[in-house]
Amino acid sequence: MLFHSPHFRRTEYIKPLDSSPMPNPAETLTVNDVRHVARLARLAMAEDRLPAMRDSLVSILGHISQLQAIDTKNLEPMAQPLPMRNRLRSDESGAALSTADLLANAPKVEGDFIAVPKVLGGDSA
Repeated sequence: MLFHSPHFRRTEYIKPLDSSPMPNPAETLTVNDVRHVARLARLAMAEDRLPAMRDSLVSILGHISQLQAIDTKNLEPMAQPLPMRNRLRSDESGAALSTADLLANAPKVEGDFIAVPKVLGGDSA
């Protein structure tokens, strides 16, 4: 099994997100943490890139910390930030192309049909 492999180590239980602020990632995130996350994500990471990736992760986690500090208790959940309405129009039939005009625009034709590559099966139809 994948998770019983010696290449994976057991990690601590992670609490669900709550409203408590995150600790300052610049103080807590180490290069070893970045190396561990890269390994879990199966990313090949050169040793000289780890400090730059740490700085990027610190920046991202800092933004998340700022978002978590916002009081959202009295806000109604929403699917869109702006009010949206579907613009529906009635279906109206119009003039259709003739078979000859349609086939004239097709890249490949077999008789009165548009020829397409086979998707299922082998050589038999």
